[in-house]
Amino acid sequence: MRRHLRSLGRIFETGVVNFIRNMGLAIAAMSVMFVTLTIVLLSFVANVAFTNTIAQITSQIGISVFLKDSDTTAQTNTLLAEVKRLPNVKSVQYLNKTQALAQYEQQNTGNTQLANAVDVLSNPIPATIIINPINLNQIKDIKNFLIEPSISTLQSDPPTYSGEREVAINKITHATDILREVGILSIIIFTMISVLIIFNTIQMAIFNRRDEITIMRLLGASTAYIRGPFVVESALYGLFSGALSTFIIFGAFKGASSSLQASSLGLLNISYAASYFDNHFLLCLAAMVMLGILLGAGSSFIATIRYLKFKTK
Repeated sequence: MRRHLRSLGRIFETGVVNFIRNMGLAIAAMSVMFVTLTIVLLSFVANVAFTNTIAQITSQIGISVFLKDSDTTAQTNTLLAEVKRLPNVKSVQYLNKTQALAQYEQQNTGNTQLANAVDVLSNPIPATIIINPINLNQIKDIKNFLIEPSISTLQSDPPTYSGEREVAINKITHATDILREVGILSIIIFTMISVLIIFNTIQMAIFNRRDEITIMRLLGASTAYIRGPFVVESALYGLFSGALSTFIIFGAFKGASSSLQASSLGLLNISYAASYFDNHFLLCLAAMVMLGILLGAGSSFIATIRYLKFKTK
């Protein structure tokens, strides 16, 4: 057991020494890994912010169903129960004529013409059912239900939909999809570049240490003992790149949110992104460091197999 621990200690120590010795190559490898991990982190935070924006807008979107004054209480209760059973319905609110009138007056405060029209005609506002959907992409299911003959006969007017909000949510959803696709493509491209640079870095390190490796083989050093320092060296690339990427992105969001007093940047809610980053900083840091270590160590492991012709036993 002690011998294994000593071997691991020597492997780690040699890897750290090689990292410091090859600082020029390390900086080149870490630069590309930094860009890759930064894109990964930005794509994740932007996706979280977009999802929050969509959720906020969706929560404000409602479908108003206007009922006839002649509808009985039993018919209204039956309709409410059927609406609540629809799979895409988040919540249902029923307003009787008095409540609907109060809401109408509140929404049109300051419009004297509409207020006078309501006074003259008594209470022309029908009882209303307000439906909040879960997913706007599936709102057609609710629309199809409301136009069924047995349901439409209970309505005094066609249902109204939050058209402008629906257009806005569709634009945000489309932008989010594009961002996600561009982010994934960028991550793939820069990951490939990072792997290639690490390959070349490890290949040059192997070439520079070829005599040392030959002696180690002749002395009976195991495959893991020879490969280990290269893996440790590349893992350090990922560790520092992941940490640096997280701190810089965190500082950028905090600066944009406080110094610039920005609440949003287009569809990206800067304030929410900064708040999310602040609340999940340690988790993001750990995730980026682990991702960087896996990227670096994995690339190095494959490179040593490729260039040292090791057996995988």
